[in-house]
Amino acid sequence: MAINGAVDWARELGGGVRVTLVQAGTFRSDAGALFGPVPWSLWGGLVSAEVDEKRRLHQALNCLLIETPAGRVLVDTGIGERVDEKTRAMRVDEGPAIVPALEAAGFAPETVDVVAMSHLHFDHAGGLLRADGTRAFPRARIVAQRAEWEIALGDNPRLVASYVQPELALVRDWGAEGWTEGEREILPGVSVVPTGGHSTGHQAVVVRGGGAGGRTLAFFGDLLIRPWAANPRWVTSFDDFPLDSVARKAELFAQAAEEAWIVVLSHEREHPIGRLVRDRDRFRYEAD
Repeated sequence: MAINGAVDWARELGGGVRVTLVQAGTFRSDAGALFGPVPWSLWGGLVSAEVDEKRRLHQALNCLLIETPAGRVLVDTGIGERVDEKTRAMRVDEGPAIVPALEAAGFAPETVDVVAMSHLHFDHAGGLLRADGTRAFPRARIVAQRAEWEIALGDNPRLVASYVQPELALVRDWGAEGWTEGEREILPGVSVVPTGGHSTGHQAVVVRGGGAGGRTLAFFGDLLIRPWAANPRWVTSFDDFPLDSVARKAELFAQAAEEAWIVVLSHEREHPIGRLVRDRDRFRYEAD
């Protein structure tokens, strides 16, 4: 669905707010882990054309570049450039990392004012540093929940399994400059909203356009990874607090459906932009 081979999708939301989707490459994830407690009999047919010989799914690393009159916000950074060959082979990490992907789309990394992290798992926070260890976005402040940093750099073996602690330790001080606790407007029209569920400090990013006819867009991070996750009951094995995921998804997805928000799926390759519609006591995803 690429536009001009570099920009994957862009939309004016109103009031000088524009959002661009940039895919920072792709990787593979274990299919069973992505569907967690959902029986194979319910999900197997959904991905039969996609699953590989190792039962992995091909996933995108979707990031957003939000332009507002007050500045630019990047949402998430993908896996990045600092990946050893063993990990790259295991994850089948392919395609441009976030900095070259942004540059190809016409955005210089030094023009980013804020990097808003949905959470700090390796496939979302890996692009904070360049291959040489320098800051990928030298002018930006990182905005993530303080609780997410504390868990990511803690010692609980279950909760830290998805974090790359040595890399996060390198950006600890930089990240501390933008610690937040709770919901916060980080630039006019751009807010972070704590969700928990997937991780302790997981947060959504909500963008509201201005003026008559302004639209709202939401990036729900890994609460809404692929179309099937529109069902609040379908959670992944990577959700540290699955019951919280179910409850928060039901609440936020209801608001998104009722107010006709544009939604962005964090790991969908083919149809990452769409909307949520109510379907009995749950929701379904309809792609644009």
